[in-house]
Amino acid sequence: MQVVAAGAILWRQEKDGLKVLVIHRGRYDDWSWPKGKLDKGEGISEAAVREIKEETGIKVALGPKLSEIQYDLPKGIKKVVHYWSAQVSDSALRKQDFKPDVEVSSVKWVLASQAKKILSYKHDHDPLDALLELHDADLLETKPIIILRHAKATPRDQWKKGEATRPLLPAGLVQAAALTNTLNAYAPKLVVTSSWKRCMDTVLPYLHKYKVKHAERSQLSELGAKNGPKRTAKLIDKLVEGGKGSVICSHRPALPTIVNALGEYGNKDQRKDLDEVLSMKPAQLFVLHMSTASGKKKAKIVAIESVAPAFDD
Repeated sequence: MQVVAAGAILWRQEKDGLKVLVIHRGRYDDWSWPKGKLDKGEGISEAAVREIKEETGIKVALGPKLSEIQYDLPKGIKKVVHYWSAQVSDSALRKQDFKPDVEVSSVKWVLASQAKKILSYKHDHDPLDALLELHDADLLETKPIIILRHAKATPRDQWKKGEATRPLLPAGLVQAAALTNTLNAYAPKLVVTSSWKRCMDTVLPYLHKYKVKHAERSQLSELGAKNGPKRTAKLIDKLVEGGKGSVICSHRPALPTIVNALGEYGNKDQRKDLDEVLSMKPAQLFVLHMSTASGKKKAKIVAIESVAPAFDD
């Protein structure tokens, strides 16, 4: 039997150094990272954000994924825990609503360099090592650029009213609804879509729930990317170099142009990993955690994360 859980290392840069949040569980009298098991039908990243809020009272957005650790529990049960990094802003800290309970008795900010002395389990060192590696490389602070293929749509041969109006299937509408919490785990502040209906309908539940800024761009439609690939690439550059985490929702025929533009921000191995985007399924997304651009410093890809679509058949 296998138990899957998700969590994160919450971090802040303060005057005396990098600090991380550890939790104390009174029931076990141990210190560890905030985490918890997935609810039925819940995605891993979605579960991580929910568990962090429940255990620490802090609302976060996920940064680069740190590690996936496995260890044995009693009775032959194996546990797999997925860990992300998550920066805690001053605003989020002010809004923290932590109440001790039977699960978590207290939380404490400690210097990252001292955390191993406090943690009760050696397997919790792995995500911390990954976090420190990013910090030492000045790559810990990132923003998400999310590539999203629209959800399942009516087949082309079954729609005679033009590609721009081809709608989602009922299964696609379910996928779109499921994307709401998945996207929120990374908290993008801008959603940019093709103006074609199936892209618009894919992001509509997220836009309605979280009131995020939205923009339609013809460069992301199939025809726009085909007829003006340089304009599409220029749009991608603008989004990457801008200050906001963004969702880019488009169509499979436009993906090569989008991938080529994003590949300019990665190394050889990352450009190879981006090839997987070309075969992404409807409602699948790839999260590119990007370092922020400043002055002459160009943005670059820190990590690439794939999130499978909900209800894929």
